[in-house]
Amino acid sequence: MAGKREFYVIIEEGEDGYLIAEVPQLKGCYTQAKSLDELMKRVKEAIQLCLEDEEVRAEHAENARFIGIQKVTV
Repeated sequence: MAGKREFYVIIEEGEDGYLIAEVPQLKGCYTQAKSLDELMKRVKEAIQLCLEDEEVRAEHAENARFIGIQKVTV
């Protein structure tokens, strides 16, 4: 198994009370759950599936560098 990699996870609460997790380093990689514990379990599974799904995504994840999150008001 290759070395472990770290991913940033953005967590938000939806209007329905579900927690939503998105991994910005992996396009289209997200999941949701009712509790934070369940969400973290599911996001790890989602990351593994995204990495297995396409080698291109894995290459992108290795080369991506998280800069930050900005709040913009328009």
